[in-house]
Amino acid sequence: MTASATPRLAPAPAPVLPARRVRGRTATGEAHRLLPRPLLATVTVVLCAMVLVPTLYIVLASLNTDLGVASGEFWPGTFSLDSYSRIWTTADLATGLLNSIVVCGLVAVASALLGTMTAYVLVRYTFTGRLTILRGLVGLQSVPGTLMLLPVFVLFSSAGNYLGVTVVGTRWGLFLAYLTFALPFSTWVMVTYLRGLPRELEEAGRMDGASTLRILFRIIVPLSLPAIVVSGIFAFLLGWNDVLFASVLTRPETHTAAVALSAFGATQEGGALPVYSQVMAAALISAAPVVLLYLLFQRYLVGGLTAGGVK
Repeated sequence: MTASATPRLAPAPAPVLPARRVRGRTATGEAHRLLPRPLLATVTVVLCAMVLVPTLYIVLASLNTDLGVASGEFWPGTFSLDSYSRIWTTADLATGLLNSIVVCGLVAVASALLGTMTAYVLVRYTFTGRLTILRGLVGLQSVPGTLMLLPVFVLFSSAGNYLGVTVVGTRWGLFLAYLTFALPFSTWVMVTYLRGLPRELEEAGRMDGASTLRILFRIIVPLSLPAIVVSGIFAFLLGWNDVLFASVLTRPETHTAAVALSAFGATQEGGALPVYSQVMAAALISAAPVVLLYLLFQRYLVGGLTAGGVK
């Protein structure tokens, strides 16, 4: 007599929670374990105050009079916009803003375009010296700008003497200097981003008969817009915030906004009544284009800094 085998029932699968919710709860729990809620709120308030209080003081000082700011008033006794109207005559800010927008805008566009093309070659093709170039891009970021100031000035001066072309003191000379430092960073940003793009998209384009340039500008560039915007904005900021190279490689008619603001603030130090209100107004006007740039491209900035490819 053969004993019949008792059928075994498979255990019911455990319910699986959505991955996003699990990750969110885990990250939140870890954050709460690292910093208790009261301490986290305190740190957040302190950090926000460190940024907002100086900004509020600059805004209030720009709406105050020079005498009121010099006397130490935090809240203006009378609100006035005179500093915003006087700054255009007391400081050569209009010329500086125009030079900065032209030079930094061209640097941003050129570095983003050239960085994308260079990164595409470095990521998608294998050739001798490829790894050396990639390592050099990282190594160039560690070279301080002060170390390169004198060699760049001598190089530009020598080029002007030998070629008979004026480089020092011109906008395009400053453009070349900024592009030299912005291009390696833009290329490395694009290399990091393009590594996350699937090759299948390019293969599909090649099957349809698309050339390399067509694939680059019709497939790669639209998919890489967040990273391109990030690299362009960082290149723009590199030139906008620079004072050292702009002070040496320009003359008064080609001074940037940073140099004009620095020179205006320095000339007021020995005055009987420093025009602090006008200095604050000039600082806000100089920062306005950068703030506007962030507001316009905020969506691309978030995507370029957080995404590593196409989902």
